[in-house]
Amino acid sequence: MKKNLKMVIILTFLLFLYTSICAISYAQNISTDIASSVFRLHVIANSDEEEDQNLKYMVRDNLLNYMNSICGNCKSKEEAIFIVEKNKNIFEQIAINTIKEQGYNYSVKINIGNFEFPTKNYGDISLPAGYYDALRVEIGEAKGQNWWCVMFPPLCFVDISSGVVPDESKELMENNLSEEEFALVSSQSDNEIQFKFKLLEFFANNGLLTAKK
Repeated sequence: MKKNLKMVIILTFLLFLYTSICAISYAQNISTDIASSVFRLHVIANSDEEEDQNLKYMVRDNLLNYMNSICGNCKSKEEAIFIVEKNKNIFEQIAINTIKEQGYNYSVKINIGNFEFPTKNYGDISLPAGYYDALRVEIGEAKGQNWWCVMFPPLCFVDISSGVVPDESKELMENNLSEEEFALVSSQSDNEIQFKFKLLEFFANNGLLTAKK
């Protein structure tokens, strides 16, 4: 009897281990695939003072206006990153000019890299927590609340429109994702899809998903 119980415990443990490994592998692959199709903007304010937060939004708006003017016809994340990298100094100067125009003398630090992001909703598109390539803009001491959006596909202006992502942006994302991956980010109504999305969040929030290399 004890031998049978021991065997059941061992088999249960092995099943749990196998399931966990499969779940982590699934989450890692899905997270990497989704991130590989997205390029984000991350702006960090000098502080949480109201003036610094307002300045952050002014810098954001001017950067986005320029981004849209040079990347409006981009068809891939790689193309968007290439153009931003090529014009990185101009992005920096736009931020510096905006800050000076408002009477401040903060420094600006701009990097293009792979950074950790929390779960974020953009209208009817939801991106799970994880590591994403992004243009990070640090204003002054960069100790204030940050703001982020998606530069490609262009989702940054969703909040000031109807709250619904434009069909063109959805099409760009859909073309670069599998059917299941696109379902994960574009719909939370299906129970199975919702569970898988929560699975991604759980592993990302507990440090079980690594940065994309």
